[in-house]
This record gives sequence, structure tokens and C-alpha cells, in this order.
Amino acid sequence: MNPNRQLIDRIQALEEDLEREFAARRRQFAYRLERGRVIFEDSVRQSHHGFRRGLRDYLRHPKPLVVLTAPLIYGLIVPLVLLDFCVTVYQLVCFRVYRVPRVRRGDYIVIDRQHLGYLNALEKLNCAYCGYATGLIAYVREIAARTEQFWCPIKHARRVEGIHSRYPGFAEYGDAAAYHQELEELRAALRTRRD
Repeated sequence: MNPNRQLIDRIQALEEDLEREFAARRRQFAYRLERGRVIFEDSVRQSHHGFRRGLRDYLRHPKPLVVLTAPLIYGLIVPLVLLDFCVTVYQLVCFRVYRVPRVRRGDYIVIDRQHLGYLNALEKLNCAYCGYATGLIAYVREIAARTEQFWCPIKHARRVEGIHSRYPGFAEYGDAAAYHQELEELRAALRTRRD
């Protein structure tokens, strides 16, 4: 048994606990998901509108540095869209050749904050941008992780911040004897895993 398996199992159990907590919060804030759509109870939806800050009021006293940095933030949309396109084409072509299951974009890029009645139009736009950007990075990371598992699933010699979920199962750094056997096993596991 992989020495990391117990740790991985514990992490997965904690993630399941976290998802149960999220479900409890959904009940607490009176919404549910139906076929990917957010449905609030009527009374909650009405109360949200009372908390909305009008756009005019929102824009009345902006901080100068926020105004100056806004073009830098929104200017990133061009490289983000280009990255999205390139990585999507990459996995459409290469993953088919490697027989690696493709990453579902919609599992990572979630834009749903526009359903929050307490946000004004600009806040909703900002939230859509952030949902796209952070979701895209997670999507790209999973594509990169699957590529790494296929081509070079070896742990690094030193600690790496923010490892992806596939990393703990990689071959140990310096274990030459096990590497080639584990490489084929990791490739086979990647091809059969459906997520």
C-alpha cells in the first residue's frame, strides 16, 4: 500500500466533511441547487434586495488607487481568455492522443453570483470576472496535473507549496527502482479515472 494512501484517505474524508458543512450552510441561507440553478426562497430573495447598494452610491466615493488599478485587473481578461483557448485546444488534441480523460471546464469555472440580489450590477460583473479567473486557473491546474501524471509523475526533492491532488501519488524522488513500474501504473490509473 502506498505510504501516502492513509493521508490521502484522511484528506478526502475531510473534504467530504467540508462538503457536508457547505450543504448545511445552503440550508441555513435558504437556497438549493436544481440542475445547476440557484433557487432562493421568496422571502430571502426579497430581503436580499433590501441589502443592495445602489450603483450610484457604490461609485460615489471610489478610492483613487482602486480606480488606477482597475485597468490592470480587467486588462488580464485578454491573456486569461487566450490561456483558456490554448489549454482547451491542447487537451482536446493531446489528451485524445494520450487517452487521458479530458477535464470538464464547467466543473471548474463557476459563475453563479449574479443570482445574489444584494449585489449591484458592477459587483456582479466583478464576481463574474473573479469566478472566471479563479475557475480558469483551477481548470488549467487540473489539465497540467494530468499532463504531469502522464509524463513526469515524480515528487520534487524539496517541499512545494500548493500541491495538486494528484501529487501525493507520484513516485518518490530518487526511487529509481520503482519509477518505471510506477510510471505505467500511474498512466493506467489516469486513463481509467473518471472525474
